[in-house]
Amino acid sequence: MSQAMKKLVVQHTECDEQLNRCEAALHKGDMAAAGRNFCLFSEQLDSHFTLEEDRLFPALEKATGMSHGPTVVMRAEHIEIRNLRDEASAAIAAGQADQALAVLDTLNVLIQQHNIKEENILYPMCGGSIPNLEAVLGMGSTCCGACSCA
Repeated sequence: MSQAMKKLVVQHTECDEQLNRCEAALHKGDMAAAGRNFCLFSEQLDSHFTLEEDRLFPALEKATGMSHGPTVVMRAEHIEIRNLRDEASAAIAAGQADQALAVLDTLNVLIQQHNIKEENILYPMCGGSIPNLEAVLGMGSTCCGACSCA
């Protein structure tokens, strides 16, 4: 797996951990900490999805010619995840810990299923299809650009 793909997997883990911190705070009844952690999760999620939707998916579609393939499914799942995220955010903002926890349970399941598909199917497909993947994702090496590795 390329360094770029490994970084995307790390982003999955970081989002999961932040969401888990939010859930732990909700179980303790600490709505302020839950709100802070959820806000950080939301920012990380948006950043990750933007990277995929604006760079990775278009590059895969261009490289493979598949515009109605796995990227369509991933984008649709991103919408579902964002909708659940917004529902959980509203519950947290309203101080409804039980409702937020119920939504987070569903959100966690959906995110885990989504991540498995990306990590086991989509990312390997990208790694094998997209030339200069690190550069496409803006995760390039510190190469000087004068050699053939750039």
